[in-house]
Amino acid sequence: MDKTTVAELVKGIGGLVTLPDVFIRINQLIEDPDSSAADIAKAVSQDPSFTVRLLRVANSPFYGFSSTIDTVSRAVSVIGTTQIRNLALSTAVARSFEGLPNDLVSMENFWHHSLYCALVARILARQVKVRRCEPDAVFTAGLLHDIGELVIFNRLPEQAKESLLMVLDSGDEIPVYQAETQVMGFDHAEVGGELARQWRLPPMLEECIAYHHNVQQAQRYPLETAVVHIANILAQMAEIDTLDPADVSPVDPLAWEITGLVAEEVIEPVVREAQEEIAEAEKLFLGK
Repeated sequence: MDKTTVAELVKGIGGLVTLPDVFIRINQLIEDPDSSAADIAKAVSQDPSFTVRLLRVANSPFYGFSSTIDTVSRAVSVIGTTQIRNLALSTAVARSFEGLPNDLVSMENFWHHSLYCALVARILARQVKVRRCEPDAVFTAGLLHDIGELVIFNRLPEQAKESLLMVLDSGDEIPVYQAETQVMGFDHAEVGGELARQWRLPPMLEECIAYHHNVQQAQRYPLETAVVHIANILAQMAEIDTLDPADVSPVDPLAWEITGLVAEEVIEPVVREAQEEIAEAEKLFLGK
């Protein structure tokens, strides 16, 4: 199937899944060179439920600020406008998909893996030395990396089921994305990238989502894409509580090369740190 089919597939989800107005407004303001931090704070304040979530996350151990952040304007000035956008997206996106029915995967399991990937990406970003990698940006990319799966589950349930059966029949030798390509002609990463494009998400997020299985295709943001690729695999290790790389899909050696990270040095501490953080993160971002 060609790319137009992916675009049509994503367009068809538009009536069911929309980003909240507060995120769209914040996104517009950040892209507008004439807007100020005060404009962004005002836009946030117009959504009381988002304001509550924002202040809760800002004051959590997750950020570790030394003093209490008690107003939106202080949150914007301390956290920064780009992080506010990432936070708005991270706290809103799970709720955006709540009403999207699918019978193939439990939403709890889906978001549990997505949040693990986000946490691992954030931890890895702090360890990258080759150049600066923004932890909050790759956290959001990790959280959204599999978003295309939800679109496929909802719009093409029969093909999605066929893909999953192919993976099971192969004894997990065939990865999901390869099975999807064999069945549908495209995979969930392509669908997710197209959704990010139609949502007008920042290009970095679009590229990380689209190429998290194919790092070599990332042209503009190879470092961030490589971090999300590694995070996806280490998240699987954290979920099944293993430190043996043989228990999960292999990491593309190119991703280690791009990030400058060394598998033997990062796997155990990163997996363990993510496992320690997951309960708090689920409370904050998934409202558990």
